[in-house]
Amino acid sequence: MVLRMVGLHGYEVEAINLDGRQRLRVSRTVGDRRYLIAYCRTPAEVAAHVDLADLVELTDFSAYRRL
Repeated sequence: MVLRMVGLHGYEVEAINLDGRQRLRVSRTVGDRRYLIAYCRTPAEVAAHVDLADLVELTDFSAYRRL
């Protein structure tokens, strides 16, 4: 399962592996374009770019399809 959170004003935070290390990628979508803001090691670093209280986790329900 991939951790993915979205916030106000098009911000998105995703847990990723970058060069074998876990990072939190902060990006922002403006119009049709997505801009990389930062690769962060800790939630405190993410908080420098986006208010953590505004983030909500996205859940992918496609794995729970009815048969």
